[in-house]
Amino acid sequence: MRFLIFLSCLLTGISVYGQEVIDKIAAVVGDEIITQSELEFQVNIFAAQRRVDATTPGLKNQVLNALIEEKLVYTQANLDSITVTDDEVKSRIDYQLEVFKQQHGSLAKVEEVYGMSVEKIRRELQDGVRKNIMVQKLQEKNFSDVETSRREVEDFFNLFQDSLGVIPEKVQIAHIFRNPRKSETIKLKFKKFAESLLDSIKNGADFAALAKQYSEDPGSASQGGDLGFVKRGVFYPEFESVAFALNENEISNVIESPVGFHIVQLLEKRGESIHTRHILIKIKNDEEADLNTIQFLSDIRDSIIQGKGQFGNYAKKYSEDEDTKKFGGELGTFYINQLDKAFLDAVAQLKENEISFPRRFEYSADNYGYHIVYLRERIAQHKADLKMDYDELKRLADEYKKQKLYEKWIAELKDNIFWEVRI
Repeated sequence: MRFLIFLSCLLTGISVYGQEVIDKIAAVVGDEIITQSELEFQVNIFAAQRRVDATTPGLKNQVLNALIEEKLVYTQANLDSITVTDDEVKSRIDYQLEVFKQQHGSLAKVEEVYGMSVEKIRRELQDGVRKNIMVQKLQEKNFSDVETSRREVEDFFNLFQDSLGVIPEKVQIAHIFRNPRKSETIKLKFKKFAESLLDSIKNGADFAALAKQYSEDPGSASQGGDLGFVKRGVFYPEFESVAFALNENEISNVIESPVGFHIVQLLEKRGESIHTRHILIKIKNDEEADLNTIQFLSDIRDSIIQGKGQFGNYAKKYSEDEDTKKFGGELGTFYINQLDKAFLDAVAQLKENEISFPRRFEYSADNYGYHIVYLRERIAQHKADLKMDYDELKRLADEYKKQKLYEKWIAELKDNIFWEVRI
């Protein structure tokens, strides 16, 4: 609950901005105050998130206690000289604005909802975000390394085993993923097209006109490929290493990044920021490449079934999932109800040590492929068991221990920092 309140607190200033009312003080914590309107706002937010009645007995006190805890931790963070950089605040606000954008559909709609420009929203959020980061840093400093011993896990299990309920079915899975667009033949086709555009530019064609006509970057194509001024670290490394090395008005050769092939022109450089424009040619789907990928994975599956090699060795050699290939394609153990449809369909009918047929898999936005999935182990639904579910029980025991230490710490802060409820 505390963290939900932290997030919703960021909006409090925006939501009540401009209201010319004399607000009552609900509580004082150190040099911080909690106003009656802030408390009511947080109660309503919490009730909406939990789908409960905001007038539920005890709810207001519960929220007020959480707000007091937040202010206590912030006050202690100040005393401990916890620092937050401007970049950390900017990054968090950027993320928060992206959340708003997804909630409301566009930044223009966000401005309409909150009755102020994006830049003003940024200013309104700064103080709350900085405080929130300070609180989180102090909590991490004090509790991130807290861990339970095996004896403590056993004690936790013995204390709560009757209330842990049933553990859902679990599966341990691995996969081998292939991306058809990584076929060298397909990549060469689109690289040659990008090179033909570069030749046209060298022969006098207008860069902006070609970008408008051919670039497949929806965010910049209509502006002639213009990307504006951007600091180092925003673009793909392959893009940046070339762009920062260009002279002003110089045009790069065709370069490849994870999203396709680029032609880049550096328009201006200011320290660690560059103003560039580009033409992006994406590597498109190709039916023949898809069929070849499916056949390739089918051949791997047949070879494993015939005993010609181990799944993990094939994954290390052939999988194009860079995050898992070095671990033999291991994805981990999941509750069956945690799996998305792509994996659920693949493993639903498998028995232990069976391998699925190739299936299409949406690896990420604008990036698909095909994979075969290996069901290493299936654990049926069962009552919590110390041996079988030790990792999950340890995570629960860790959180329980952190919570107990946190409560003790808050009690100490209440003894050492002035606070007072005034309602």
